[in-house]
Amino acid sequence: MLCFNRRKFVMSAASAGAVFGLTKRIEIIPSALAQSDGASPLNPTGAKFHKFKVGDIEVTTIFDGAGLRDHDPQFVRNASVEDVKASLRAAGMPDDKVPNSYTVTVVKLGDRTIMFDAGNGAGRAPGIGLLSENMKAAGIDPASLSAIVVTHFHPDHIFGLMAGEDGQVYSDIEIIVPEVEYAFWTDPAVIDKLPESRRGLARRVQATMPSWKNITQVAEEKDALPGVRAVKTYGHTPGHTSYLVSSGSAQLLVLGDVTNIPPLNLRNPGWHIAFDQDAEMAEATRRRIFDQIVADRIVCTGYHWGMPGAGTIEKDGDGYVLKPVA
Repeated sequence: MLCFNRRKFVMSAASAGAVFGLTKRIEIIPSALAQSDGASPLNPTGAKFHKFKVGDIEVTTIFDGAGLRDHDPQFVRNASVEDVKASLRAAGMPDDKVPNSYTVTVVKLGDRTIMFDAGNGAGRAPGIGLLSENMKAAGIDPASLSAIVVTHFHPDHIFGLMAGEDGQVYSDIEIIVPEVEYAFWTDPAVIDKLPESRRGLARRVQATMPSWKNITQVAEEKDALPGVRAVKTYGHTPGHTSYLVSSGSAQLLVLGDVTNIPPLNLRNPGWHIAFDQDAEMAEATRRRIFDQIVADRIVCTGYHWGMPGAGTIEKDGDGYVLKPVA
């Protein structure tokens, strides 16, 4: 059994890469992967959702879309483009582009339905923002959600909460956010401390979330909801938080962005992806969390793992491999 301690912007596609502090733009999604069936290297069957159970926890992973980015030596800061290509080939993927995808986790605990993160939002770019239609395909009515629990404030996780410049998509549903993450992005003083390329995200968060009446903050290692524990996984962002879902002896860990796609910094936990705000802390978090996961054989979901977006983790040399759920 996993024994974690039980006691913490509307941005254009053209500027999205810059928000994460890159000196050179990274392509978020070109038209090459704007396929109507949702197929991609990380979702070759075009699955819209996947359902499975962990004990009596009912889990649905929902595909929010996918894209490809050109290779860029800045994307993995401490590995070469050839290293990245070799890792993709070893995973049986094409190596001409770097794939990415977005998978939202929904769990049913008794009579409660809880969604983790809210996707990119409709219309952000071709081929992504499919959460709403794929929730319907999975038989999940957004109005039936008991709560939405957020891992961190990057756009692909929170834009789906936002309607227009300052509106809400889920104004009648409790939205639970990490206390440390919320404090960082809503602090007016943080804007002047951030690089210019990151200020748009902070401004967008500050223009929306503080006025929302349905936001609740959760501290690290506290319960976000009964059976849902906030697990400190800082590094990707200052307050990035994963969530341990428990029912009896059954446990599921919703990881968020502890890793990017599995062939990159799951297989190579020492690789520093450009989107990690504190790369050294993010690496230490990966190694700590995955060593615990391996020891306890816990089922996890990962936001960028493609479909089915969940599985168990095994140690493989200095890295880890994902064994997808059936």
